[in-house]
Amino acid sequence: MGTVYITQDDSFIGKTDERLNVKFDKKTILDVPLIKIDGLVVMGRASISPAAIAELINQKIPLTFLTTTGKYIARLEPEMSKNIFLRSAQWKAAGESAQAIHVTQGFVRGKLKNYRYALSQAQRRYPELNLNAGITQISRAIASIDQATSIDSIRGLEGAGSAAYFGCFNQLIRVDNFNFTTRNRRPPVDPVNSLLSLGYSLLRHDVQGALNIVGFDPYLGYLHTERYGRPSLALDLMEEFRPLIVDAVVLTAINRRMLAPKDFIIEPVSGAVSLTKEGLHIFLRLYQEKKQDKFKHPVMQQQKNYQESLEIQARLLAKYLLKEIDKYPPLIMK
Repeated sequence: MGTVYITQDDSFIGKTDERLNVKFDKKTILDVPLIKIDGLVVMGRASISPAAIAELINQKIPLTFLTTTGKYIARLEPEMSKNIFLRSAQWKAAGESAQAIHVTQGFVRGKLKNYRYALSQAQRRYPELNLNAGITQISRAIASIDQATSIDSIRGLEGAGSAAYFGCFNQLIRVDNFNFTTRNRRPPVDPVNSLLSLGYSLLRHDVQGALNIVGFDPYLGYLHTERYGRPSLALDLMEEFRPLIVDAVVLTAINRRMLAPKDFIIEPVSGAVSLTKEGLHIFLRLYQEKKQDKFKHPVMQQQKNYQESLEIQARLLAKYLLKEIDKYPPLIMK
């Protein structure tokens, strides 16, 4: 089953024997063995029993709280991994060390190459599109990554490549009733941005879980600066997966007309756009299905799915920081 999402407001999450059950209005709406759960995400208002919390911690199942629009609130983690050697290596590499610059180059190279891959695939599929300028700009940013000598300069290349990609994003939308002009968040004020923000929140939960399994401190990153409460390393490792998982799900939901404008609501004061309950269930299902998509992992040379690949990339990062391998290889689709 993987990650379980609770979206029913005022529901109650409890535990019976080795099963997690969710009730609403005195009726059971979910009953699942805990052994099948990798993570639990509560979106909106729900109560959870102390027994359920204790069992989640005991079975090392992370619990994340999001708003109904996908904004992060808090996360309850099991006990930190005992791998002090990895966390020591992680901290020693902090700052402008050669290792930090190398992994930052890897994160950004992976993200931008996957952006270019997505645009190139769309250009081949729809020859009438005009994506060549964006592809060229992203290629220029990629070509400069290895010459970058500071993390700030790498951030600048990431920003330039992302701007080129999102400058093309509206062309990837193949229906008339959705539009994308620019990336906006906090809050997202149009349907496309609301889907992107929600998807990135879900991905953050999954990446942070993979980092915890491996033994990292998810709050110490390299590309993303340190900020109180920000899981910077999770945001770092997310980069190469954004176009592969979230952006792909968003475009699938829109272009296959699985979601329509009627599936979105606008908050009258802030203008924030979010999904209806029905729309949210559709998007969560698509996201879960996408994580199970299999492909030949370029490093492992085996069939893996995206859910497995999150942990694989975290372990490859660990091996590099512990100096067991010479380079960190980001996940890149070709």
